[in-house]
Amino acid sequence: MTTNRTTFLIDGFNLYHSIVDASHHMNGSTTKWLNIKSLCASYLPLWGRNCRMEEIYYFSALAEHCIPNDPDVVIRHQKLLSCLKSEGVIIELAKFKEKDVYCQRCRSYTKHHEEKETDVALSIKLLELLINKKCDTIIIMSGDTDIAPAVRTAKKLFPFNGIHFIFPYNRKNKELKTLCPKSIKVSKENYLNHQFPNPFILSDGTEIWKPSTW
Repeated sequence: MTTNRTTFLIDGFNLYHSIVDASHHMNGSTTKWLNIKSLCASYLPLWGRNCRMEEIYYFSALAEHCIPNDPDVVIRHQKLLSCLKSEGVIIELAKFKEKDVYCQRCRSYTKHHEEKETDVALSIKLLELLINKKCDTIIIMSGDTDIAPAVRTAKKLFPFNGIHFIFPYNRKNKELKTLCPKSIKVSKENYLNHQFPNPFILSDGTEIWKPSTW
């Protein structure tokens, strides 16, 4: 049986907001200490017994602009990133950009921060992997339709490669499901089933403790 090399692309912000929703809908059970590799591996058999985990790419950004109101926001995220890196997850970090947004009520502009590079970086990685024949199947964990144009192009150019979505909890999207019919969705309970131990021990013996607010 031919091995099906399978790579996962994770939309970090789409997943994060899904995890927050899951916590609210499970009477506050925390699910932020998520072992993404373990979660992805649990779904691997759904696309065939010959699937082999190739790589996992995690796309996100550090919310440095939130530090004045939440001094530990970046430290918490970096703790999770350390655990993910230890599991072999490849981290792709973008940046938040400042944007002037006009408020109709107060009739003035206010500063907002938006992260726009993640979708582009994920879309480019999708095409890069297929062009360089780095995998046979790509699973995208996201429910964001901004990725749809890249997926349509990839399916057109590489019709013999599998491209599917895993929709984070509460992020299922009809347009993306139509585009990739074999896509599935994550249950909120499955986040709980794939949490890192606390503490998580790195290969050098360093203990990484889950943030107390998580």
